[in-house]
Amino acid sequence: MHKLLFAAFLISATVSSAIAQDFTAEQRAACRGDYNKFCKGTRPGGGRVLACLSQQRAALSDACRKVVDAQGK
Repeated sequence: MHKLLFAAFLISATVSSAIAQDFTAEQRAACRGDYNKFCKGTRPGGGRVLACLSQQRAALSDACRKVVDAQGK
């Protein structure tokens, strides 16, 4: 049981840190589900997460699409 909880914690921390480098906390919250769905294997940094989300723009949630549009300006 402890291993399962630890694994869940690690996954959560990895997802948060993966999108943390390019987005604020509010932006991360808006895009967390879209990141998990479309860009989970994308290494953070250098704008890679934003580029990945941008490629999926049409399929993003409204909130995340607004973040991507604002970041692209």
